[in-house]
Order: sequence, then C-alpha cells, then structure tokens
Amino acid sequence: MLVLECVTKIANRTRFCFLCSENNQTRMKKVYFLQTCDTCKRILKEVAIPNFERQEIKTSPITVAQLEEMYALSGSYEALFNKRAKLYKAMDLKNQVLSEADYRQYLLEQYTFLKRPVFIVDAEIFIGNSKKVVVALQEKIATLS
Repeated sequence: MLVLECVTKIANRTRFCFLCSENNQTRMKKVYFLQTCDTCKRILKEVAIPNFERQEIKTSPITVAQLEEMYALSGSYEALFNKRAKLYKAMDLKNQVLSEADYRQYLLEQYTFLKRPVFIVDAEIFIGNSKKVVVALQEKIATLS
C-alpha cells in the first residue's frame, strides 16, 4: 500500500492520490498557516485561494497523517522545518545535528516549527514565504482556472 493511500484512509477523506495518480473525485487544495503570522496574512491576501481548505495550525495542529502527506510531497522533513523560529534558537537546535526523525518529532510537537505557509495544490507542495515560492504558487493557481 502506498503512503498516500494510507494517509487518505486515515484522514477519511476523498482526495487525489498523488503517488498512484488515481483521481478520487477531487483534487486537493489546502493551506496550513498561522493566524498570528503577519507574513501568512499578507500571502493569504496576495494569493487568490478560493475553495482552498484552510487549517490554522495553532488551533488545529497538524496530524501525523497530514505531516506524512507533506513529507511525501516534499521529500524531506527538514524542508518543512522552520529554522528561523524563536524556539529553534532558544533550544539551541542550530548547534545540534538533527536527523529526519528529529525534524519529524519537532514538527509534531510544536506548531512553530512548521515553515509557513504550506500550500498543497493537486500534487504539488509550496513551502514557506520566499518570493520565488509565492510566484510559483500563483502560477500554479492560475492554471486551475
């Protein structure tokens, strides 16, 4: 069984299976964000995202299934990890050698470690707030129309 097939069953939703290309009625359009983050607010206003499922990660923390889904698309927990978080510096994590398992654990334990925002559009993931990522996201969304 493929990872995302498992995720789809755990999440109990009908979604597009990214790995086996089976269309299960709908394509995924979702954003993970932090409501108190000014950068997230700016990007959400800047990018037209009608019909996107929105998940505020402080009030609705990411689940194991959601994190596994993001991992399957990004290929790395480190790519999802926010190394600019205050807690990252406070815990002195920059001076430690972290494994993928460590990144996974920190992502599940503390919402602040997720690089934000994270957009999932069909079979693509857009992580973070760099201009390059936002432009790529806007281009992807334009193709959906």
